[in-house]
Parts: sequence; structure tokens; C-alpha cells
Amino acid sequence: MRLHNLIKSGGRKDRKRVGRGEGGGRGKTSGRGHKGQRSRSGFGLRPGFESGHVPLYRKLPKRGFSNFNFRTEYSVVNVGDLERVEATEIDRNALVKAGLVRSSSGLIKILGEGEISKALTVTADKFSGSAKEKIEKAGGTVVLAKPVESEEAKEDSE
Repeated sequence: MRLHNLIKSGGRKDRKRVGRGEGGGRGKTSGRGHKGQRSRSGFGLRPGFESGHVPLYRKLPKRGFSNFNFRTEYSVVNVGDLERVEATEIDRNALVKAGLVRSSSGLIKILGEGEISKALTVTADKFSGSAKEKIEKAGGTVVLAKPVESEEAKEDSE
């Protein structure tokens, strides 16, 4: 048995080498036909393109409303995760330091999953009912954070 006697046993097919002359089976136009946009380099077909016809997404009627652009996003922290934080007064800075929230994230909401055993003073933008109940049951207090005023709102009020 020598190296040149070995037979390939499937598993991985060699890619088609395009544009390597007529002998390669994909020479001259390299399977692109003659002329036209599709034969040129850099051609890309966008999703939904129907060769000049009105695409389906324009034929169908628009319906409904999406609140996606106007939603309020919260960074979520569970009550069980607060147990890991070293401080007794927990606010945004303490949560960032513990790695539970990114510093750039917007509002913070505390949810009630998990258990808490120590008394903590938790400051956040929103609390679920069960989270509030568990924190107060453990002897802690819940403080709602003051909403941060944007620069534009301050200028309008003056």
C-alpha cells in the first residue's frame, strides 16, 4: 500500500474550481451564461427580489401596529442573584461591579426568581410584586430610582 493507492472514501467533496480553462469543465463563462447582470462580478440578489416584478412584500397589505420602536427595555436581575452582591445597599453601581448589569444598560428591573436571606436596601427602576415581597420579607427595603432627566427635557423646562 502506497499513498497513491489510497482511495478517497467520501465525507468531504472538493469544491468546484471555476474559471480554470475549458478542460476543467467550468471554463469560459464559468457557468454564468452570457452577459447580463448575473454574469458580472459583485452581483448580489437581495432577499425578496423578483426580477423586476412587484415583490410579494409590496403586494401584501400592511396591517397592525408594532410597538417595537417605542418599547421600554429593562436589564433584568433576579432576587436570587442579589445574594451574590457584597454590598448591603444595592444600586446600579453595585450591580455593575458584581457583573449583573452592564454599565451602559438603561433601566433596571428586579424580578422575584430565587430566594434572599439577608436584609438589603435595593434601588432600581422597577420591581415585580414577588421581588418586592421577598426583599421586604428578608428585612430589606425597596427604593424606586428617580427617573433620569434627559438634557433636552432640562433645556425645555428652563
